[in-house]
Amino acid sequence: MPVLAVLLLAAGTYALRLAGPLLGHRLRMPDRVRELVTVAAAVLLVALAATAALTQGHGFAGWARPAGVLVAGALALRRAPFPLVVAAAASTTALLRLCGVE
Repeated sequence: MPVLAVLLLAAGTYALRLAGPLLGHRLRMPDRVRELVTVAAAVLLVALAATAALTQGHGFAGWARPAGVLVAGALALRRAPFPLVVAAAASTTALLRLCGVE
């Protein structure tokens, strides 16, 4: 039964992703709605990143993880290469945890 559910969800996901390019020309959205959809997507992405950076389980994740995310954000704004951003964030978090900061 779980395999069937996975296959149905995969097929539905593929159908929805395929419907965009195939049916997108039939949908006319006003410019204001198009802007709001774009902003809404960005807001949801930021909310997801903030939740992942600040919480663990049902509580605060500690100060080491947000510090690593802050370092990653600063490097990303300076357009550092992605592997450097990831390595710096992981190193910052690991060093802080090694020093006893949770």
